[in-house]
Amino acid sequence: MVQAYGADTGNDRTGPQRTGSGSRFRDLRDKWTRDPGIWRRGIVLALCAVLLTLVMAFHAKIPNTIGNLGSLSETFLPWIGAFVPLLLILGLVRRSATALIALLLPIVVWFNVFGGLLTDKSGSGGDLTVATHNVNADNPDPAGTARQVAGSGADIIALEELPARQVSKYEAALAERFPYHSVQGTVGLWSKYPMSNTRPVDIKMGWTRAMRSTVKTPRGDVAVYVAHLPSVRVKLHAGFTANQRDDSADALGEAIADERLDKVILLGDLNGTMNDRSLNAVTSQLRSTQGAAGNGFGFSWPASFPMARIDQILVKDVEPVSSWTLPSTGSDHLPIAARLKL
Repeated sequence: MVQAYGADTGNDRTGPQRTGSGSRFRDLRDKWTRDPGIWRRGIVLALCAVLLTLVMAFHAKIPNTIGNLGSLSETFLPWIGAFVPLLLILGLVRRSATALIALLLPIVVWFNVFGGLLTDKSGSGGDLTVATHNVNADNPDPAGTARQVAGSGADIIALEELPARQVSKYEAALAERFPYHSVQGTVGLWSKYPMSNTRPVDIKMGWTRAMRSTVKTPRGDVAVYVAHLPSVRVKLHAGFTANQRDDSADALGEAIADERLDKVILLGDLNGTMNDRSLNAVTSQLRSTQGAAGNGFGFSWPASFPMARIDQILVKDVEPVSSWTLPSTGSDHLPIAARLKL
């Protein structure tokens, strides 16, 4: 039998078939735009996005009168950005245009505040390499830790939280590379260059956790400070217990303000970040090597999962060239180092 022209053969292809990602995108777009609740849903998510924005933009206005809440928020301020992906997912699940548009606010503010830290600002050259490390009083391998920090090529090393029973181990491990050193209380300074006018610095703690020394470098004298400010805790009944640290920071700031040498380097564990307004007595006089010449945030604590940079290398009338963190040791802090131009 001869089939008539135009009869159905079972392979009709007269209409184009819309398949693929483009078609799925259009279907999704049409579904969203025809949804009458797209603007009404997600109001709570939008308010959360606005709240994140306000905390980042106006963190200095959060009062410290209740549990040092302002300092607590400033310590972990970069991590506020971690809530953005969560809000994004929830906004997509809720199919809320309001929430997604509001989410642009914290994204813009976060990049405005912290975007500069994401670029590599490190350079080459420099005259002096310095390193600092809170070695942890319970460090199981003092000698190995000391050798590892010295392996960074540092000309000057500051160590904090030195227990008296282990000082000799650190001294023995560093003696060959660093002919000059001094230990004051629980902090110590080792140098390849001569040291003079070395003395403890009173930071209002009742025992010595800070010191100062003049280091005679090939480029001239530099005042080097080593400090370990008091620890802070977060307690449900008391909030962010940082009052003793704040008092010590003020005392350290006074000592640095009275310094007669122009070039100043501060090495140590400040138990606070550069964003924390309670460290203004110190940070208003010095600048961070990580912010000026680092690559990324340079978080140093805790070593197992670094969340904050509370170990600092700060300078005055000295040009930072590069700044970095060193590999983990037996401590709960990471060592940090910087290359400086005098």
